[in-house]
Amino acid sequence: MANENGEWIMHGLPWDNPLRIRTWQELINYINEVGFLPLFKNEVEGFSAEEHTSDLFWWSGDPEQDPWYWREIIARSGQVAYGKFFNKKAGFISLEWLPVFANYRRDGYDYDAAWDDGLLNVRAKKIMDLFEDHEELAGHEIRKLAGFGKGGEKNFSGVITDLQMQTYLVMTDFRLRKNKKGQEYGWPVAVYRKPESVWGYEAAAGCYSEDPKVSKERIVNRMKEIFPEAGEKEILKVIR
Repeated sequence: MANENGEWIMHGLPWDNPLRIRTWQELINYINEVGFLPLFKNEVEGFSAEEHTSDLFWWSGDPEQDPWYWREIIARSGQVAYGKFFNKKAGFISLEWLPVFANYRRDGYDYDAAWDDGLLNVRAKKIMDLFEDHEELAGHEIRKLAGFGKGGEKNFSGVITDLQMQTYLVMTDFRLRKNKKGQEYGWPVAVYRKPESVWGYEAAAGCYSEDPKVSKERIVNRMKEIFPEAGEKEILKVIR
């Protein structure tokens, strides 16, 4: 998705293109094939779900055809990881590649060790501490319980995004809020969990024995393998 002359333009495949991804399960299959995939178009040509789907049904709410809705189904399925993983923007990582990303992004640190060494700020700790008592929390619940908002901590969106970039949190569902009468309203809100609580400790720590620089190199080399025409500068901007 790009802003061209003040208008947001989707860059997808024609409806009748035989290479077009047609279902959310096909999208999962493609993610598992390539290993990891941003949701929207970026600096690397062809490296997004957007560019492999049709632009006709985005945000239509049609669960059969809408890739924006598919991301909810995919997050809920647990077949791949979903979150803001690519230059602070949304995307998917296969369970095979999740430990590689976790080792690279966490620089080999578990959350507690990163905090002990002063690598995480207090606002991030307030959020992560909530997951000691809660397996999952919606975004608005985290904001309230961690003390963000009027008169409290600032930049909730930035902190929750950074925790996803570090793979300490992933999105696993989207749910509507409920009012005091139990009636649903508004737009679906992301639900967060620690990847270890979804797929087990090894899903995040499986590459901790590897130098994080090696993990980064593996990701870059995979990108070069799939997109040989992409420059290293563009690749690093997307996966940083």
